Amino acid sequence: MSVLPILSNKQYMKPSVFTPENLLREARRQKSLPLENVPAICILDPDGDIVRRLVSEKLAEKDPNWACYHTDLFVFTDHNIQFGIIGCAVGASFAVLVAEELFASGCELLISVTSAGQIVEMREPPYFVLIEKALRDEGTSYHYVPPSEFSAIRPELLSMFDNVFTHAAVQVYHGSTWTTDAPFRETETAIDYCRTIGIMGVEMEAAGLYAFAEARQKSVVCLAHVTNRMARMERDFEKGIAAGSQDALHVIGLVARAWVEQREK
Repeated sequence: MSVLPILSNKQYMKPSVFTPENLLREARRQKSLPLENVPAICILDPDGDIVRRLVSEKLAEKDPNWACYHTDLFVFTDHNIQFGIIGCAVGASFAVLVAEELFASGCELLISVTSAGQIVEMREPPYFVLIEKALRDEGTSYHYVPPSEFSAIRPELLSMFDNVFTHAAVQVYHGSTWTTDAPFRETETAIDYCRTIGIMGVEMEAAGLYAFAEARQKSVVCLAHVTNRMARMERDFEKGIAAGSQDALHVIGLVARAWVEQREK
């Protein structure tokens, strides 16, 4: 086989027959829902810990008009900024499906905060990485942009965060991650390779989300919450207060406020 199926018949400049707008149209028809925009800033919370905390503390309410077949959207306000948040969209394909629907529904900035396994040891977990680029070891990105080793955050977004995390209450590094579709196939050989090229952590969404953002010219920021060493020792996966949601919301707030301030200039 000269060309792998995932790389064949990819006509990147041609539109898709199946669109998120049409899917949501039919969902609204079936569910008798009105056409309503989501908040301008939305969050993907693959672990679901942020959503669970907000809901348990009655800080977020379910949006009854979110038409997605697969997820629930919750809405909350922090520092006078309204957010939409969706939990448990794990993996690049699911994350990008939801991202397509969010941007088709009025989202203007999408922030993803996902747990990650440590590759290059920066310090004791937990800590955060603003993902500048992600190794494309998943499938979704190859449906959006031509093959390359990495997909990256859009440069105009990256420039917004030069000094944003300097005085953050938690440690936030800038760096690269490895996006995999198969978390239980993280072999020593693959880990060693990623370490040699300076990969800071392994996660499951960023490469797909950044490829989608490049192809669609959308604003997506991916953060890795490095919380573990892939359970190679006991007492791993300790994320912090409220399963890491307190620190995650702090970092999300910094990103959101930087974006709002830039847009208002």
